[in-house]
Amino acid sequence: MLLRTVGGGRKAARVPSVLVLHGPNLNLLGKRERSLYGDLSLRDINAAILKLARQEGLQVDIRQSNLEGELVTWIQEAAHRYDAIVINPAGYTHTSVAIRDAIAAVAIPTVEVHLTNIYKREGFRRRSYIAGVALGQISGFGPNGYLLAIKAAKDYLRGRRLANGQGANRQASREGGSGS
Repeated sequence: MLLRTVGGGRKAARVPSVLVLHGPNLNLLGKRERSLYGDLSLRDINAAILKLARQEGLQVDIRQSNLEGELVTWIQEAAHRYDAIVINPAGYTHTSVAIRDAIAAVAIPTVEVHLTNIYKREGFRRRSYIAGVALGQISGFGPNGYLLAIKAAKDYLRGRRLANGQGANRQASREGGSGS
């Protein structure tokens, strides 16, 4: 599954792009363990992500796979195509050195998301192989965690652009404006 939106009405500026990856069993949301994961389907969550992306002026590609290798391939292919990754590795959080290594290899700012607070769950769920290579982790806020992650990625990218001198003042000076 691939969903895409291009947000914002900027003409000259490059639109930041975010790859959103959903891991195994997330395609069952709304049907699976509702007491833990709630009633929203993955389709509902994706619709909220797309709506936020439009509002925030982001391009977002959304994909889901139950296959570790497919997730690794998408992460590897993200190099030079995306500015950030938001990932819910689901069960692979606790087991996948391959996903961890792929994120480390591409060096794209990555935000890890979990619907539930993994630190309040079973002991084996409290270890994340991804956290050590991620920008940060958002855990326990349900579907809103994805929206928080998108905003965090955007804010990080904006801060990085400003730090590299690509802010509004520099753009205005190139266009002959004062920038103030």
